Amino acid sequence: MLSKLDDTLDPRIRQLRQQYVSPSDVENATRQAIHAQLENAPLRLINTSTGHLCNRDVQINTFIESTEYEELLHSSVMHGPLQTEPIKEAVAKYFSWVMLSHKWETKEPLLHDIQGKGIYNLDPVGTVVKLQKFCGVARDAGHRWAWSDTCCIDQNNNVEVQRSVNSMFVWYHYSALTIVYLSDVPPSSKRGALANSIWNTRGWTILEFLAPKIVLFYQADWTLYLDDRSHNHKESVTITQELERSTGINARALVAFRPGMRDARGKLQWASTRVTTLQEDIAYPLFGIFGVHLPVLYGENKQNALGRLLQEIIAHSGDITSLDWVGQSSTFNSCLPAEISSYKALPYTLPPLPEDEIQNSVSTLRNNIVAVESASKLYTTLENLGIPRFANGRLQLPCIVFPLTAVRRSAGKDGDKCFTYKVKADGLQDLLVTTKDRLVQFSPTRRTRQTFLLIRPWNRYDLGLVDFTDESQSVDDWLDEPEDDELVTRSLRLLVRLARPFGGLLLAQQWSGEYKRIASDNNIIAQVRDMASVDDMMDVRMLEIL
Repeated sequence: MLSKLDDTLDPRIRQLRQQYVSPSDVENATRQAIHAQLENAPLRLINTSTGHLCNRDVQINTFIESTEYEELLHSSVMHGPLQTEPIKEAVAKYFSWVMLSHKWETKEPLLHDIQGKGIYNLDPVGTVVKLQKFCGVARDAGHRWAWSDTCCIDQNNNVEVQRSVNSMFVWYHYSALTIVYLSDVPPSSKRGALANSIWNTRGWTILEFLAPKIVLFYQADWTLYLDDRSHNHKESVTITQELERSTGINARALVAFRPGMRDARGKLQWASTRVTTLQEDIAYPLFGIFGVHLPVLYGENKQNALGRLLQEIIAHSGDITSLDWVGQSSTFNSCLPAEISSYKALPYTLPPLPEDEIQNSVSTLRNNIVAVESASKLYTTLENLGIPRFANGRLQLPCIVFPLTAVRRSAGKDGDKCFTYKVKADGLQDLLVTTKDRLVQFSPTRRTRQTFLLIRPWNRYDLGLVDFTDESQSVDDWLDEPEDDELVTRSLRLLVRLARPFGGLLLAQQWSGEYKRIASDNNIIAQVRDMASVDDMMDVRMLEIL
């Protein structure tokens, strides 16, 4: 009807027409808003009013038939020109959903248990009560839709499982609320009960807390933890401090986490103490933490699942801090750990050198012409060295190489599971290596055909260049450098850093020419003999490690 007025010549009618909006325009704008809203929503949700499980088509039809839609259509038509923001707000409010985070019990209601049934009509026994209570709390909080991992995913549909795992972080992040149910925290518990809850040890719950913006903790009787009635427990200093102490995750990340590969080693340490029912799930929750999308292959072993994740991190970020671990090597690649618990120990780090100490060392080295020339050459070589590459379980690792010249086993007891070896390498101070592997013993007078190397994995950050992805640094960071020749100064500063102790990797060459890492139960800490002996650090290579 309104479209017929668009062609009228009467100016009064045309002016009147501009006060109204065509219903078809409102419907199109509404469809676009719904599509945008559901793009980040789970595939199925429970209607908290009826208790029925609904796919997206049913959710949309429910909205179209609702009084909310009628009111939106009427108000939008009557107040021209078309305003899309009120439509987006109405759609976002209607389709907002609540996520459940909890520990799975022995028998949970699955998809086939509730499909076609109202959950409120099911016998309130066992874990059905948990589902009913959760949906009731979500409904009372003003939300129409709720999601639980027990019954809202078709576990028999591999395509759906893969999509769900890779979307899990997004679903929790865009939820209106995430409810954490602490089944083992009794009513009226005191501070510390959350830290000791089994929920705080599970593999998936690290994602389920970090991803959402708004979280509320509920005790076993569905009362709020610590009787904290604020709208968001992430804003509770008491609760945040409790989680920070128990998880090792800093408060900033707990409150406003952003996925990505920065500080990969730190994130792996967060997950190092977590446990899962399915071994592959030690890695799958971390897909969202690191912002990666990988195939979900339930049935693969945990070493393969963790290996694929670490391979993706190194390949895309160039961050090699995930090679810093102690324990046993993975069958996926010997440079990776067999267990995520290998990241539990703090990485090997040294306190930063005081600036005056660096400058004093640089000044001393400037008087050594040979050292200056060699340092500049080394700097250029390392600057032009390629980044790590990791694909198909093969790691191409840039490194500074120190060939071993002698390996001798220290005296031990019969039945020892670990062996300690005294190791000598060109350019390095003597060191000890403890490993479960039996190493070939050799010396300059008693050589071996197999080649052994002690390597320093090369990280471009060691060049001291500005990291433009780090908001705390800027181009001005280099302007204060006291320099006669910038390249010489940078080269000598690098030399000072390379002279400090470092965490090394022990490699053994295979018959085909590649190398394998020999795992150690302790960090292998090495140090060059003399800072001025740059020639000992000139063996720079890209090694292929299996």
